[in-house]
Amino acid sequence: MYKLSLVALLVIAASLMFGSNNRQEPATTTAADLPAGPMQEKARTACTVCHDAQIITQQRLSKDAWTKEVDKMVRWGTQLDAGDREPLIEYLSTSFSPEKPPARQIRPGKGK
Repeated sequence: MYKLSLVALLVIAASLMFGSNNRQEPATTTAADLPAGPMQEKARTACTVCHDAQIITQQRLSKDAWTKEVDKMVRWGTQLDAGDREPLIEYLSTSFSPEKPPARQIRPGKGK
């Protein structure tokens, strides 16, 4: 009985790992979806190295909140020159402020 349960568990695990190849991957927001601006490239190189741009584009934060986010990411290891800190915070707080309309949500499998 124990061996049969183990085999069944392995079969289930394998089917989850190697299951259907016709599964659609979730649509993601790319760095190209960041708004144009003098710090667009810096946001791409500093932020989207670790996470998808949608993490940024879905936010609607105040300048103070963006400052805390940028400082947290620097503590966590993002590469950002000290001279780029304030311009990046300004770019993010202008582009993704609470006054901006909510980001269009991208549903997995639905595309853009």
